[in-house]
Amino acid sequence: MAVPALADRSPQPRALPLREVRTRLTQLVSLAELTDTVTVVTRDGDPRPIAAIVPAPAARTAAQARADADRFTAVSAGWARRLEELHRQSGRRHAAELRALTDALAEAWAELERRAPAGDPALARLRAAHADLLRP
Repeated sequence: MAVPALADRSPQPRALPLREVRTRLTQLVSLAELTDTVTVVTRDGDPRPIAAIVPAPAARTAAQARADADRFTAVSAGWARRLEELHRQSGRRHAAELRALTDALAEAWAELERRAPAGDPALARLRAAHADLLRP
């Protein structure tokens, strides 16, 4: 009778050859359902697993984990695209502000050169201090 086999509550997955699984499929499914037992299916004469009979909640959990991982990947990709776009916008805004500042500085230097006497040492020192900001 199948009752003694159902009483086995082994935490270790049991491995059975495919031939035996075919003959005991109903019993193994009941075992998985009632005792959360995992049965690993192997090919006859080969110890490597080819499939498994697992309780439905465990299979659902694995499917949910895959779905969660896929969702996480999609959300991460969305945030990465958004951050890249913000970085590009920031770079364009920075370049525009830098151009406006450089233009204003060029106008200020043009006005200083027009008003200051030629060869003014204070103006030469100021120009040297701001050489990195001036356009070539």
